[in-house]
Amino acid sequence: MDKADVIRNFSRSANLYDKYSKVQQLSASRLIKSTGGNSLSKILEIGCGTGNYTLLLKKRFLGARIMAIDISAGMIEVAKRKLSKGGIDFMVGDGEEHIADERFDLITSNSCFQWFNKLAVALEKYRGMLVNGGEISFSIFGPQTYQELNTVIKLYFNGSSITSAGFIPRHRLEALLKRNFSSVELSELRYKRTFRGLETLLKEIKYSGTRGNGLPKGLYLSRMLLKKMEDEYLKRFGSIYATYHIFICRGKAR
Repeated sequence: MDKADVIRNFSRSANLYDKYSKVQQLSASRLIKSTGGNSLSKILEIGCGTGNYTLLLKKRFLGARIMAIDISAGMIEVAKRKLSKGGIDFMVGDGEEHIADERFDLITSNSCFQWFNKLAVALEKYRGMLVNGGEISFSIFGPQTYQELNTVIKLYFNGSSITSAGFIPRHRLEALLKRNFSSVELSELRYKRTFRGLETLLKEIKYSGTRGNGLPKGLYLSRMLLKKMEDEYLKRFGSIYATYHIFICRGKAR
């Protein structure tokens, strides 16, 4: 994943993100329910985006100091406006590369880790940033996300796959968690959303993802091709809907 693309696209769509990130918000609601502990003092949130999950953390863990980091300055600005009363330290930075000189009771992230280039390295680093018995808790999109769209894309673009097809599968994710943490828990969710048309689906991907409309880089959809793909989508699946495949993960520092 080109980090320059991530910064550019998330910053450009920061003010529209909340409108198009309905599934990410559902994921945040599910994640906060599975995150344990009540008397936490220090929390690190990776990839805070526009602050929707940050707000849930603040309400759940009253009195905790939250450090929220995101690679996009535009996203951070939206989050600061949303959480203007303070109590949260916002930071623009690459959460995958971030190294803190302090330890946290909880490191958490909603719908961010799928964009990491080296998740294994990041998880090992986060383990070292937790206090003894501290917890990591995160949601991450799985490879069946947009599987219907991927099926149609492969037909029309010589087998090319969309970005989400390369997201980490369950067995690899579970192995990484068990390598670094104890008391590992992993649950799997699938949401489905229906859209008026293929263009509407692509617009949601554009404004809630890291790159354009989620198509393989360099591919262009003409109006005629879009119509052909939509017809094929309807033929195969009956309507324009999309699957969102999400893992909810939790583990404790050894």
